[in-house]
Amino acid sequence: MTAAITDFNQFSGLRAGAENNDPEVLREVAGQFEALFLQTILKNMRAGELADPLFGNSDQHEMMQGMLDQQLALEMSSGPGIGLADMLVKQLGGESRQVQATTEVFSLSAPSRPVATTQDPTWSDPQEFVRDVWPHAERVAEKLNVAPEALLAQAALETGWGKHVMERANGVSSFNLFGIKAGKDWSGGSVARSTLEYTEGVAQRKVERFRAYPDIAATFDDYAALIEDNPRYEAVRDSGANGDAFATALQDAGYATDPSYASKIGNILRGETMQSALKGLKIGPLGPINTDRTPTVFR
Repeated sequence: MTAAITDFNQFSGLRAGAENNDPEVLREVAGQFEALFLQTILKNMRAGELADPLFGNSDQHEMMQGMLDQQLALEMSSGPGIGLADMLVKQLGGESRQVQATTEVFSLSAPSRPVATTQDPTWSDPQEFVRDVWPHAERVAEKLNVAPEALLAQAALETGWGKHVMERANGVSSFNLFGIKAGKDWSGGSVARSTLEYTEGVAQRKVERFRAYPDIAATFDDYAALIEDNPRYEAVRDSGANGDAFATALQDAGYATDPSYASKIGNILRGETMQSALKGLKIGPLGPINTDRTPTVFR
């Protein structure tokens, strides 16, 4: 999600990253410059109006119009943008989004681990997202003794059914499907992103660092390790087929600051989109996927 132009908390995180010569922050700052350039263009375009605005001229109108142009410029510069940010990053020694990154290879000795997907995921709908993610969800769900549908619902919530997976500075997917942050003990890749956090029920936008993985299997492996090894997630483990118990335990353990996190997962679990996607697992060019097991119970 694009940050709001009126949110100033994001800049403290960018400043700290810049002091450490963080390449992710370099891309963010270049994007801010591109937004400033676009804002100037919009301002000059409005200066050439041939008639008075529909609601007349006033200080309030000009102020709101200026804020609208700022936010519009920020939206236009997000994602690929117009290419100015890429040019700046390249000139300053970073990697632009147009640079084709070398895909990483990630392998484990476990024979039951599904084949890793190292290409950028391009899920056009929830059905494709569920079909690609389901084998990994089943594998990790069996390990944690939780419902694989619950893992799917959490990943769908965190990524918008795979359409909003965070990207690295060069445009390559982070494969972070669970919104796991990169703490001080994380030694792998990471991405810096603006995110909405809740403090005592009040939403605030902040710039945080999130983990980046080489493929889908890796994000599920890391998620499994996080739930297994951290004592605070003890109640999450062994929640069995009860998807709501899983979601509630996650929220109670502090996985997310959103006070509605558990209910949002539950709504996805019971939603028509999930049910339709799960039915689609039984057909397709990749052959049938076994879903004949005890049905998930959602209370």
